[in-house]
Amino acid sequence: MSDLVDRVRRRLAQGGTDVSPTVVAEAVRAEAGVVGDADVLSTLTVVRQELVGAGPLDPLVRDPTTTDVLVTAPDQVWVDGAEGLRRTAVRFSGEDAVRRLAQRLAMSAGRRLDDAQPYVDGWLPGQVRLHAVLPPLVEHTCLSLRVLRPATHRLADLRDLGTFDDEIHQLLNAVITARLAFLVTGATGSGKSTLLAALLGAVPANERIVCVEDAGELQPGHPQFVRLVARPPNIEGAGEVTLRDLVRQGLRMRPDRLVVGEVRGAEVVELLASLNTGHDGGAGTVHANSPQELPARLEALAALGGLDRAALHSQLAAAIQVVLHMRRAPTRTVSEIALLARTPHTVAVQPIWRHGEWTEHRPTLLALLKSRGVPCP
Repeated sequence: MSDLVDRVRRRLAQGGTDVSPTVVAEAVRAEAGVVGDADVLSTLTVVRQELVGAGPLDPLVRDPTTTDVLVTAPDQVWVDGAEGLRRTAVRFSGEDAVRRLAQRLAMSAGRRLDDAQPYVDGWLPGQVRLHAVLPPLVEHTCLSLRVLRPATHRLADLRDLGTFDDEIHQLLNAVITARLAFLVTGATGSGKSTLLAALLGAVPANERIVCVEDAGELQPGHPQFVRLVARPPNIEGAGEVTLRDLVRQGLRMRPDRLVVGEVRGAEVVELLASLNTGHDGGAGTVHANSPQELPARLEALAALGGLDRAALHSQLAAAIQVVLHMRRAPTRTVSEIALLARTPHTVAVQPIWRHGEWTEHRPTLLALLKSRGVPCP
């Protein structure tokens, strides 16, 4: 089969015409000789994967439960999803097949991948993030596909799924009603974006949300949700539009709430500045191992934007009130809720709810809600 596919590929490349299903079928019949319809359909499926899909990985990527597809060698293909990380039966014919697929996907993402540029990071159509590395940086071509699923759950749906209980459900609604600014923290795949989308869906319908994202992942059920999506540079290195650029543009679009889908760089400077200039109720997600590590994480990101440690802590204490931490162990749950409090020189993280138990700092949050006219849940 692989030899037939190679011959069909060469014939199509020499033809110089648009690759339509009819053209591919004719090429298959010409190269295979007299074959039945079943053989033609089988070969067409393989050729389609080779030309426009994700190759042998296509069925894995299309599986609605898949979050990551990882290739570490031609005979080692792994998938992560609802059942956790597991090895699959998918095999490539050899190292060249993996390299070809990685280079074709890189071209689809507007990137180059070759000996002069042996690694690539980009976005593919359909909200798939591509990362690939070529030898000799690795023993075999390594390919990683992160499949982003639209975050569309409501808060009530997450409560029913066990992400949090009814008491925390009421508290989260109170945080939204009081227009407290918040950040959702957690590791990769912990459910940060899902929780953020659900919280945005609870925002009153008469408020305008402007959201800045790397990819259009958030899809809250809200009538005034405006999304700005960053754009990477093209293959010539031009045309880039960063999250930092888009945060500035979002401020000019009359937002009632400004949201950054994932704070991962210098855009944290503009976000904190905007939340300190009358834009209450803003939000975002940040990769962090715990709420207590959030200030240090933001220090590193703010340094990229030229903001020193003292200035970052001053801005952070005034801009963000609540931190919601997600954990995947083994199911995605809200494991901690904390407040950010100003101290003479830094920001203190005060846990108010942790692993199902309230702490001594709970009255501080209740007083904050009461000061904004929101009944304590």
